[in-house]
Amino acid sequence: MSEPLLPMPAVGHGLRALVPDTPDVPDVVDLLAAHQQAAHGSSSVDPQMVASHVAGVGSWTRRQVLVRDSDGSAVAWAVVHDRAAGRTVIEITAQPSVTDALAAALFEWAEGVARSLMRTRGLLVTQLDSGAYADDDRQQRWLTAAGFHRARTWLQMSRPVVAADASLPGPRAGVTVRPIALHDDGTPVAADLQAVHLVLEESFADHYNSYRESFPEFVQRLREDPGHRWDHWWLAEVDTDGVVLPGGAVVGTVLPADAAGAPGSYIDYIGVHRRSRGRGVAKALLHTVIRGALASGADRVGLEVDADSPTGADGLYTSMGWVTSYRTESWHRDLSA
Repeated sequence: MSEPLLPMPAVGHGLRALVPDTPDVPDVVDLLAAHQQAAHGSSSVDPQMVASHVAGVGSWTRRQVLVRDSDGSAVAWAVVHDRAAGRTVIEITAQPSVTDALAAALFEWAEGVARSLMRTRGLLVTQLDSGAYADDDRQQRWLTAAGFHRARTWLQMSRPVVAADASLPGPRAGVTVRPIALHDDGTPVAADLQAVHLVLEESFADHYNSYRESFPEFVQRLREDPGHRWDHWWLAEVDTDGVVLPGGAVVGTVLPADAAGAPGSYIDYIGVHRRSRGRGVAKALLHTVIRGALASGADRVGLEVDADSPTGADGLYTSMGWVTSYRTESWHRDLSA
């Protein structure tokens, strides 16, 4: 087992904090499932994703502790994710029995880790980014006590995939959508990856809380997802005054099988460059994802959208058959050196 880089949180009498490893993954899965069930009435936890974050490639950018009680039962999991320069994600997942005092100790530990990451990166300030389900009063109370403020609400949406989707229309004239190019060995062509990154950076430049994420950080973070597939990356190219330029992009992943045994598709990112808006690019990309999901045997396509999106994206998704399953919230705090 790896050794912690910082002192462990002061979890109190009868509890012990440790750095989780592969044998702890089932307990973390159970923690997450119980938390989701209590917060919004259902749960959907990907064990492969949890394994990646605890001890796989997803652990490389994370510092974490697992808290067990005197009986050895897992009661809380705290994670600090060095997502990008100036952005640190904090996640605290806990059993219903966890006290406010233990939650405060975990948030205090997480702040210390975030300060260490700031020093490593040579930063004077970073944004701490955490979250809660919209109906999770307990998590909201803990976040408020830790100095966070509610910043944004997100709609978690899903759309069924049906046979009739095979006949969805293609792009408008002057717009083409294609998968990113791959070499013979299945690895992506660098120029297309860079084009996707640039289009998404430019697409979200005028959106809420936008920040620049470097190309290496972007690719590494997305590849941490066990559902990552290069054939779920698409580029939209648009004829602009006789010059064909990248105008939109989608990055998707594969969702684990549901109760019926069918996998799903998830849209991690969809963006349309400002110069290409009004050309039907977003709808063309969405139609491509849906048809791709149908062809692969997926039965649903999920996504997340800002409830206050300046582009009215939630309206587009609703008109195309997406419905809101539940709501989540972003909570932020600025941390200075």
